[in-house]
Amino acid sequence: MYRPRTRAFGAAAAAFALCAALAGCSQGASAAGDGKVVLRFTWWGNADRAARTEKAVAAFEKAHPNVDIRTSYSPYEAYKQKLATQAAGGDAPDIVQLDYRQISQYAGSGILLDLAEQRKALPTGQMDKSLLRTGQFEGKQYAIPMGVGTQALAYDKEAWREAGVPPPRPGWTWDDLESVLREVKREHDSPVMTDPGSMEDWFEVWLRSRGKRLYDENGQVAFSEDDLTRYWTYTSKLRKEGLVSPAEGTTQLDGSVENSPMGRKKAMAEFNWDAPSAGFESVYGDRLALAPMPAGENGTMGQYYKPSMLIGISAKSSHPREAARFIDFLLNSDKAADILTVDRGTPVNNRQRERMLPNLTGFQKAVADLQKSLEGKLKAPPTAPPRGDNALQSVFQKDYDQVAFEKASPRRMAQQFLTEARAELRP
Repeated sequence: MYRPRTRAFGAAAAAFALCAALAGCSQGASAAGDGKVVLRFTWWGNADRAARTEKAVAAFEKAHPNVDIRTSYSPYEAYKQKLATQAAGGDAPDIVQLDYRQISQYAGSGILLDLAEQRKALPTGQMDKSLLRTGQFEGKQYAIPMGVGTQALAYDKEAWREAGVPPPRPGWTWDDLESVLREVKREHDSPVMTDPGSMEDWFEVWLRSRGKRLYDENGQVAFSEDDLTRYWTYTSKLRKEGLVSPAEGTTQLDGSVENSPMGRKKAMAEFNWDAPSAGFESVYGDRLALAPMPAGENGTMGQYYKPSMLIGISAKSSHPREAARFIDFLLNSDKAADILTVDRGTPVNNRQRERMLPNLTGFQKAVADLQKSLEGKLKAPPTAPPRGDNALQSVFQKDYDQVAFEKASPRRMAQQFLTEARAELRP
C-alpha cells in the first residue's frame, strides 16, 4: 500500500491517550428504521478505489438484503487523523482499513475485536500464515490482510530508454541506483527521483539489505546511530548532486500524487508500493513501469512481501458477525475479487490469487509481474511494528527535513531521532 506519513502526529497521540481513559462508550453499527443492520465501513484511497469498493459493497448488500453498509473514504493523511479522533471518542467505524504499522496501536488500545470470536464467519485457511501474523498483537489476530504488496521503484520507462539505461532487475544495488540516476540526469538535466530520505519505509529496506532491521523482538530500536547517519549521508549526496528532488519538494510529501515530485513531473522515479503506484498512471500512462528495490552489495534483498493494508472490526461493533461476513466476502469471494482485482494489492486468498493473476492486463499486470520476478527472493515480513512507530514515522520525516534543508548534519539528526525513538518506545 502507498503509505503516506502524517506530520501532525501529536493530535493522534493525544487521541489514543484519551481513548485509553474512555469507558462504556457506544459506537459502531446500529439498526436502520427499516430494521436493517447498519455497518459503517471506512478506508483510505483514491476515486478509483472508491468506485470499486462501492461496487463490491453493492454486490454484498444484494446478497444480504438485511445489511446496509455505509461507506466513507479519504486520503490516508486525513483518514489517519479522523480514525484516531473517532477511536478516542468511542466512535470507531464497525469495519476499518488499517496499515500494519497501526495494528499494535489500535489493538493495544482495545479498539479492535479479537477475530477469533468470528472464526466461523471469517475463514483464513486460504491465506499465508506469515502474512496473517502481520495482523496479530500479543498472539491474537486483530486484523486480516486485504492484499499482498511489496516496495518498488515506480519510474518513467521512456526516460530510462532515452538515457540508454536498461530496466532495473532483482539484485541491482544502491550503488547501481546512484549510477543510474546520474545517467538519466545526464540525458534530462533535471532531478530524476523523489528524495527517499524522509521515509522510514525506505530506510527499513536499506537496513534489511544490510542484514539489519528496524526493531528487535522486544519492540526496541535495532539499528545504530551510524546506520541512520550512513543512510541520510547517502540520500544527501544524491540531493546535493541534483539527482533527487530538492528539500522544497520533499517537505511537501503527504502521500498524494498531487504533492509528490513525481506526480507533478518534477521527478521521473519514486520509491512507492507496487499496487498504489497506479496513482501515477494518470500522469504517465503506459510509460509507467515498476522495478524491484535496490539490494545490498552482497545481493541481499531488503524489501519484503507485506499486507498492502489490513481490515479489522471495532471491538464495540453491535454486529460483529455481519461485519465478519462482509470481510469474508471482500477477501474470499469470486465476486469481490473480480470487482476489486489488485486495487488493494494482489489477492491475499491463495485461490483467488491463482485464479486472477494470469488474466491481469496493463499496470495491474505490471504489479503481478514484479511480484512474480521476486518469488523465492524475499524473506518473510516482520511482525507488526511496536506501538509508537506510527508517531515515529512523522518524527523521521520531520528530522530529515532538517538534513534536507541543511540546517543540521545527518549525524546530529540521527542522534536526535534515536533519542526521540527510545523515548517513544519506552516500555
